Amino acid sequence: MLTTSDFLRLPYTPDLTEGGIAYAIRSLPYTYNRMGGSPFDRLRRIVAGVAVELAFRRYLSEHDIPFEVKGATPFTDRDRYDVSLGGHRCDIKSFHISHRRQISSLRTQPKVLLKAPALVPSDQHTKDGRRYDDLYIFAFLAGLVAASQSHIEKALNASQPIYLIHTMPNEWNRPKNWKPIKPLTLKSEASDIITIELSGLTKNRDFLTYTIDLPPMKKVAIEESFFSLSALHVDKLPKARVGVHSPVIGDSYIIDPFAWGNIWLYGMEVLLTGYISWEEFTQRSSKIAPGSHVFQYNKTRTKNLAVDIADLKPLQKLFDRVKEWEKNANN
Repeated sequence: MLTTSDFLRLPYTPDLTEGGIAYAIRSLPYTYNRMGGSPFDRLRRIVAGVAVELAFRRYLSEHDIPFEVKGATPFTDRDRYDVSLGGHRCDIKSFHISHRRQISSLRTQPKVLLKAPALVPSDQHTKDGRRYDDLYIFAFLAGLVAASQSHIEKALNASQPIYLIHTMPNEWNRPKNWKPIKPLTLKSEASDIITIELSGLTKNRDFLTYTIDLPPMKKVAIEESFFSLSALHVDKLPKARVGVHSPVIGDSYIIDPFAWGNIWLYGMEVLLTGYISWEEFTQRSSKIAPGSHVFQYNKTRTKNLAVDIADLKPLQKLFDRVKEWEKNANN
């Protein structure tokens, strides 16, 4: 039986958010919004998940816990295995807690987590390629968001970082005809200069960015060889519309001032709870129906399987075993 003394608290630093954002933007041409909600919600989920993975790897490195990283298909297979411990592939299931009251209870009364469900989407658990000795590791990230326009303004007034983005629709992000969409033409109706970073793919589907200072009320053509355009990022909240045009795609695409979202995550702490093998999870888990209220979500959006967090195994014991395995292997 797991206790709160088995939880591992990991500090949160801004570089974790930066790494999560870099991944999220690059993943846009390949990922789909399986849980619904706004595209900004989806991106923040990706940012949070990657931030936890990076914090986990940093913890392993700092504590001399041997691990391997699988290097392949980082964007086309979002549910890949990132870390292997002692030959066991690890799948980190993380949950972002953003409501202030929940964050407070999470940090001051962590025992509330013991009755929370360790959730795994049913389709992910049963997908091909799973092994009986794969490991699930469950983590919670406490971190605020500034999603509304008023909260974004408050963050700016408090000199907090923001990352404003607009995601492009499928005809731009995943065009049916794979050919250059140049020249791209941009125009801003704002009264001052706006710095815009465009993100997309090249002919060989390599990630491509291009940054331009867009003057007021003037069309600017970009000859960079984008074959798709996934997102636009601005350095400040535009006070007017921004237009994008491609002669290949057709009609101009207009971005209203309120169509930008802040995907910066104001993380506070990562809490690693425990682990369980795929085989044991299969034997002991119960079904959680869509629409169920759980600690992590007001309503679950997909079918899940779950065990209680309290029924997981302590991570420190796993880490000690990994060190012992490595020692014996070297001998």
